[in-house]
Order: sequence, then C-alpha cells, then structure tokens
Amino acid sequence: MVIEWLTFEVSESERGEWLAVEESVWSRFLETQPGFVRKEMWVENGDPHRVHAVIWWNSVEEWKRITPETVAEVDARLGRHLKDCTMRVFDVVREC
Repeated sequence: MVIEWLTFEVSESERGEWLAVEESVWSRFLETQPGFVRKEMWVENGDPHRVHAVIWWNSVEEWKRITPETVAEVDARLGRHLKDCTMRVFDVVREC
C-alpha cells in the first residue's frame, strides 16, 4: 500500500467551491482507476489555507500507470480551480 499526499494552498473563502469542483473532477476520475483504494481531503488545524488530499493506492505500480498526459487532461478539467501542489509519498509499513 502506498499513500499519495498532496498539499494545496486554498483560501477559506474559496475552499467550499474548490472542494466541490475537485471532487467532481479528480475524485470521480480516480474512482475509475485500477489500484485506487480511497481518498480523503484534510484541512490542517491552525492553518486553514492548507488542504491535503490523502490518496491510498494498492501499489505504486498501479498508481503510476496514470500517465503525465492523462494527469494534464484531468487537471485541465479543473479550469480556473487548478492549483499547484506539493507531493509527498508514504509506504504503509503496518496497519492496525
């Protein structure tokens, strides 16, 4: 299991709209991908401008089957809601 962790800077005033658009575009796309497990969106306590997309994948191989061209196509569907992000990756070494 691998966790993709994306962090976006989103103002509180636009967060609701941004989350709705992000869900209708990226979440719906991810749900169709082999290896996708689940996705959660988190807001950091004490820093409400940071929104984290936490995405679980069965394997890094399945995750990486999504080509950069496909990522660009899905990103384009976000239109004016497209935001840059930082990415971190974690391997799950133990589950309870």
